[in-house]
Amino acid sequence: MTRATKIVATLGPASSDPAVLEKLLIAGVDVVRLNFSHGKAQDHIDRAALVRSVADKVGKTVALMADLQGPKIRVGKFAEGKVMLVAGAAFVLDAQRSEPGDITTVGLDYKELPRDVRPGDTLLLNDGLIKLTVEAVLGEQVHTRVVLGGELSNNKGINKAGGGLTAPALTAKDMEDIKTAMAFQCEYLAVSFPKNATDMEMARQLAYVAGEATRHKPAMIAKIERSEAIPQLEAILRASDGIMVARGDLAVEVGNAAVPALQKRMIRMAREMDKVAITATQMMESMILAPVPTRAEVSDVANAVLDGTDAVMLSAETAAGKYPVETVEQMHQIALEAERAEDISIETDFTNKKFGRIDQSIAMGALFTAHHLGCKAIIALTESGSTALWMSRHNVKVPIFGLTSQPASQRRMALYRNVRPMLMPKMSDRDAALAQAERLLVERGVLKPGDTYAITCGEPMGYPGGTNMLKVCQVR
Repeated sequence: MTRATKIVATLGPASSDPAVLEKLLIAGVDVVRLNFSHGKAQDHIDRAALVRSVADKVGKTVALMADLQGPKIRVGKFAEGKVMLVAGAAFVLDAQRSEPGDITTVGLDYKELPRDVRPGDTLLLNDGLIKLTVEAVLGEQVHTRVVLGGELSNNKGINKAGGGLTAPALTAKDMEDIKTAMAFQCEYLAVSFPKNATDMEMARQLAYVAGEATRHKPAMIAKIERSEAIPQLEAILRASDGIMVARGDLAVEVGNAAVPALQKRMIRMAREMDKVAITATQMMESMILAPVPTRAEVSDVANAVLDGTDAVMLSAETAAGKYPVETVEQMHQIALEAERAEDISIETDFTNKKFGRIDQSIAMGALFTAHHLGCKAIIALTESGSTALWMSRHNVKVPIFGLTSQPASQRRMALYRNVRPMLMPKMSDRDAALAQAERLLVERGVLKPGDTYAITCGEPMGYPGGTNMLKVCQVR
């Protein structure tokens, strides 16, 4: 059984060695994430080239995701690197302070904080491990009382319970980083902390302008991290190509208990709107230091798979962990086992559903037919990858092969659930293209004589959005 759910792995010091990266791709990584919160522009360009080179070497289709840093909503530095805050103590966040902090006060990277908070607000630092209550705002100083103490070190993040920080999603650094990402033509651009559709539309426009010379247009991923994004979820999805359920900052703002239900809702909405969904944050966190995951982590990954996520994501586990390859291998096995338990409800998926486009109707017809005929494969001849995307929104046990002549479309499809992207020559003759598609899958050992498969294409050939034909074939 081939795994349907895709694996996103973050590249970092633990995984940038070519030999390690090769093992990661062989172990099951489908998308490599470049985290723009760390490193310089040339570092990312070099790493992108390395991923492309290693992917070519192992013969695997791998997409690149550039993940923008977003606004730095953080405290400044401390004279001794860290302090221990005690419950009940007073602590001042000072936007004007330039010298290192101490046990009583610290500066801010985020200078707008005094205008974003008022007495009674709750501030959560270091992923919610430290809780402060705002008692007063005096000029550029936010006077707080420690409710939940602990160790606070340099540059730890700040969240406001319930949201409300006005920091823009796109900073000047992000705008420069978009240009870098377009220099190596990333397939996916992840935008941190969007609050509404406008943030995503602006990021898309900047990316399109930066990629104009090569006509490259990346797919846009909205990282849902702010509580303000939840009421705007549908609009954000319409302005994006997919979402990342970024459970870290989101949990701090809305509360840990609210996240599991939100995760299910976001994945379901993304699938219904023909968008992709990535589930991220602390999925295999213990494997940063341990060679095996906890049982809770196993259940977490399995539940995301059962929710229908397109991909599960690893962050520090592969970027800085001691066991990056083992982590991917474990995630691969967990996803496979969860997929074996999935329910197939293809009939109920189509109940009372109307399709406004011919190509979408053909895609759905291929799914229904292949499922009930017991086909060995569904082949989508596609220029843009849209037909394969629509097919991937519904659970079937039949593998979907997205065959395209466009390398960019091939790599983009690497993120789609249950889709195996393949490159084939561009052909104008329909019968020749159909024969070539069958030949490719026979050569790969997917099909053998006697096997039945469903195939879709457009006639005339080679036009994005032109899929208008479904054919059921048997290998001779």
